[in-house]
Amino acid sequence: MQWPRKAYWLYGVVEPISGWHFCQEYSHLNSENFQKFLDSLSLELGSDMALIQMDRASAHQALALTWPENIIPIFQPSHSPQLNPIERLWQFIKRQFKGENFSNLDQLRQRVQDELAQLSSELVSTLTSYDFILEALFHQSLFYAGS
Repeated sequence: MQWPRKAYWLYGVVEPISGWHFCQEYSHLNSENFQKFLDSLSLELGSDMALIQMDRASAHQALALTWPENIIPIFQPSHSPQLNPIERLWQFIKRQFKGENFSNLDQLRQRVQDELAQLSSELVSTLTSYDFILEALFHQSLFYAGS
């Protein structure tokens, strides 16, 4: 028997030092939705710049993407999610649902939205600001400050 499956994707970024975070929900992981996310993030950032560390998913590398001027992509090595700060946030959120069953996708969506709404900047910073991440951000900020 083939069980029907439904899914949705959260796109998100975190700033480990301050704990600032930005997440949006989309129906698919594809370049069209990723472009929408980039455009929304760019508007949210305003005049601020952001380095975004990403895996090498095809949606993240699509030639059709137009990168906003205030977003600089950095692609991490393949098969290394532990290097990306957002992965630690996703792990934390998933742990909140351990042992729970949802009878439909809308219940899961609501539960995820509730968890995201409760995230404090302090918690996000604690989850995502490991020494190697902070050191890399520090060195990167020196590079851009000196450019």
